[in-house]
Amino acid sequence: MSETYRLFIAIELPHSLHPTLQSTLKALQQAVPVNTVKWVQPDNMHLTLKFLGDVPTHQISVLESGLQNAIEGHAPFSLEVANLGCFPNFSRPNVIWIGLNSSSHSLRRLRDSVEHYIAPLGYPTEDRAFSPHLTLGRVKRDLAKPIIGKIGEAAQSVHVGKLGDWPCESIRLMRSDLRPEGPLYTCIAEKRLKS
Repeated sequence: MSETYRLFIAIELPHSLHPTLQSTLKALQQAVPVNTVKWVQPDNMHLTLKFLGDVPTHQISVLESGLQNAIEGHAPFSLEVANLGCFPNFSRPNVIWIGLNSSSHSLRRLRDSVEHYIAPLGYPTEDRAFSPHLTLGRVKRDLAKPIIGKIGEAAQSVHVGKLGDWPCESIRLMRSDLRPEGPLYTCIAEKRLKS
């Protein structure tokens, strides 16, 4: 059987945003009930454009070619990091996140291009609408409804406006190794956007 890697396509977070995100995490951790959310550290935050799952290693070169085709005609652009939200909503939070916006829909066009070139390789488009965000934390399973409600109320009470701008200059094919202490991410390939 062929070896597989757990892969996804993402835009990496610049280190310059880590301190601001760490402050936001600290405010959230103080607001929500203790031991109810598994928090994501800024070092592990990224914007996922497409999750691929277990990919045979022999297919990596084909994916790299697809990514190269996907970025053609896409210039670097800026992402705005702003506003706090929850999936599916603040009343029943599963995920606490920070939103991402790009001017002139550059991000959505890039993501659609990735889908156009990668989906035909055997990685279908997700049914869910694309909602660009950075995951800050995941609510632990099997909590009582009143506690879940308190998490949502607490998250909603933390004011998060614009945290900064994020220059998007490349996309990466990333490997995810799941470990007990948390996932380890490794860049397999990087494709740079050209002005």
